[in-house]
Amino acid sequence: MQAILGVLFHSLGGVAAGSFYMPYNKVKKWAWESYWMVGGTVSWLIIPPLAAWITIPGFAEIIAASSGQILYFTFVMGLLWGVGGLSYGLGIRYLGMSLGNSVVLGFCAAFGALVPSVYYNLNPTEGKISFTDMMATSGGKLVLLGVLVCLIGIAISGKAGMMKENELSDEEKKKTIAEFSLYKGLAIAVLSGILSSFFNFGIEAGKPLADAAVAAGYNPLYQNNVTFVVILWGGLTTNLVWTIILSIKNKSYTDFTNKSTPIAKNILFSAFAGGIWFLQFFFYGMGESKLGNGASSWILHMSTIILTANMWGIYRKEWNGVALKTKWTITIGIVVILLSVVLVGIGNSM
Repeated sequence: MQAILGVLFHSLGGVAAGSFYMPYNKVKKWAWESYWMVGGTVSWLIIPPLAAWITIPGFAEIIAASSGQILYFTFVMGLLWGVGGLSYGLGIRYLGMSLGNSVVLGFCAAFGALVPSVYYNLNPTEGKISFTDMMATSGGKLVLLGVLVCLIGIAISGKAGMMKENELSDEEKKKTIAEFSLYKGLAIAVLSGILSSFFNFGIEAGKPLADAAVAAGYNPLYQNNVTFVVILWGGLTTNLVWTIILSIKNKSYTDFTNKSTPIAKNILFSAFAGGIWFLQFFFYGMGESKLGNGASSWILHMSTIILTANMWGIYRKEWNGVALKTKWTITIGIVVILLSVVLVGIGNSM
């Protein structure tokens, strides 16, 4: 029953993460940095402490009583993840929901599945599996094979993107993705996928915060909400600094006072996107409390996002007009990525 609940919670989080960018498509006449700043403020500054306060009222005391080293490493992991989150938005902007998410999240899934084991190799902890342990067991080797298969799936998906690039005119590509740019998008997506996996590292670094919440008598289902507050402080710092720099450079700060734009609607849709973005963490934390923060949790979460994002890609007709061979190529790429999920899941259970 615990495993079923874990899968359900991770699936809900994946659907939220795969869908959050859709409201941004409703924002009109605003620069990217303007709506990303509003969404980020909601998802990383406003909602996390509110969710923690509702589920773990003493979260502030737990953070205050924690060691500086734990807070530092958790924050830094969030800072690095924030770069991944920032570049994620750019990757989707240039590649679209389908291809962008497949590449970004494929890398994120592969590296995120390995991050906890590497962490425990550097910081041996009783009951936790290190990278050395993985290399010495058949289950661990199967997890590593799954990561390799995941990377192959990403390569196939990237190939589909190149085929699309060659088949469609610039005008056709921009009907569904206004700023389509394959090579710029792929470079950003790879960077985003690697750095986004550091969120998983942040959960491990901040585990003592979650443990303290359980020890204080709070519901274990919500224990990670304390850790998320600190991780997301790091993400907020990175994104807020960069969007402010862009706003000053491009003078896009005038978007918030430009009456020729639908200011209220833009803020509403941006805030809505930010709220949906946070739900992925909320449900991931609940799923992790049931399954544990191993490769299975991370890969399950990522695969659901990839599936959801590709459904949205189909809805937005991002692959319309390409040859049947190209459609089959992206489909095979997605299936291979999902196969890697199965391999990692079986290996983790072993």
